Amino acid sequence: MRDLSGIVKAYDIRGLVGEELDAELAREVGAAFTRLVGGPAVVVGHDMRESSPELAAAFSEGVTGQGIDVVHIGLASTDMLYFASGHLDLPGAMFTASHNPPEYNGIKLCRAGAAPVGQDSGLSEIKELIGHGVPEFLGAQGSVTRRDMLREYADYLRGLVDLTSIRPLRVVVDAGNGMAGHTVPSVFEGLPIELVPLYFDLDGSFPNHEANPLEPANLEDLRAKVPEVGADLGLAFDGDADRCFVLDAAGEAVSPSAITALIAVRELEVEPGASIIHNLITSRAVPEIVSEHGGKPVRTRVGHSFIKQTMAETGAIFGGEHSAHYYFREFWRADSGMLAALHVLAALGGQQDTLAGLMSDYSRYVASGEVNSRVDDQTSRMRAVIEEFRHRNGARIDELDGLTVELSDGSWFNLRPSNTEPVLRLNVEATDSERMSALRDEVLTILRR
Repeated sequence: MRDLSGIVKAYDIRGLVGEELDAELAREVGAAFTRLVGGPAVVVGHDMRESSPELAAAFSEGVTGQGIDVVHIGLASTDMLYFASGHLDLPGAMFTASHNPPEYNGIKLCRAGAAPVGQDSGLSEIKELIGHGVPEFLGAQGSVTRRDMLREYADYLRGLVDLTSIRPLRVVVDAGNGMAGHTVPSVFEGLPIELVPLYFDLDGSFPNHEANPLEPANLEDLRAKVPEVGADLGLAFDGDADRCFVLDAAGEAVSPSAITALIAVRELEVEPGASIIHNLITSRAVPEIVSEHGGKPVRTRVGHSFIKQTMAETGAIFGGEHSAHYYFREFWRADSGMLAALHVLAALGGQQDTLAGLMSDYSRYVASGEVNSRVDDQTSRMRAVIEEFRHRNGARIDELDGLTVELSDGSWFNLRPSNTEPVLRLNVEATDSERMSALRDEVLTILRR
């Protein structure tokens, strides 16, 4: 029985190429996934990593070997694969390891309509099927059809956000040698945008920097380029271009929570009173601003499967996470960094203020960012923090996702265990930097005793 425990993650399959993930396993995943979802066809896309075409081809063989056809869209961003799944109403598979180093690859799966496949919605069944051996299919083989959907994807996004009448903008985009280098030129084509590209050559070895904008070091080139060329803003995408980070004209990063609030206000103008999803580590400014604009803020756990499920249950028009994942009902409740970027461009270009000025209404608190602590025993360290704050005057504690503690002075923190390593992740927010630093340091002292 094949052991897949190390590479089947909460939301995808991911591992070292050749050691943990190879063509044989990709073929087995294709067969097992087909057994799980059925249907007339599966849409398959891949990123620019050297190993991706071979793995995608092997997966396709697993699908067609079960008598199901494949629509192969070739090079794609993850949100382009979600578009194909939604537009064609087919289950899909995207081969990417997102921001991970070159030696990794992975498979993100979805059901028809871009519905998520995670541990509790299909991955565990796929893992079990492969472990016991996927039954052989004795009927006719499926076929593979190739279809370029880049133009359709770009047209669809531009149909959701109107940028035709914005003032001209100069925009620096750092694609990190990832898939934004493939998609951005088509999406921006014909718009009043002067594009200044950084690292648009598709190169899965990531020769310039890791395609992970969450790490500040990977934003340094963009941070320098934006003021150098007098740009209005900068955009940084991760490797599979499903996340987008925003920098203002001075090269300063804009909080993804502030971007969530901005887009939420724009969506509420379209549908007054709608529900807006935010996860529990998003800034408290988000639910405040949503409520102030007549919307219904809905709090959920961290992770795209929880966001998408809650969006489906509530009919929410939009959802945002502090990790720069943004979800849109009109995009099959899937996340799209590109669609978020278009909203920012439309908001900025629709008025005369700078991005920093525009975003000042949406940034109210000081946040620590995610601080990771490696611990020997996650449970005992979490318990120590609970005991320290349980009897704190005015403290409110909930355990929806890890531990969230709200204090009487308006400051709060969330502490969550990693699913994949012995790490606790801390996020702290307060009304000023002094209070934030004090609370952050207090919790870290408890964790690191």
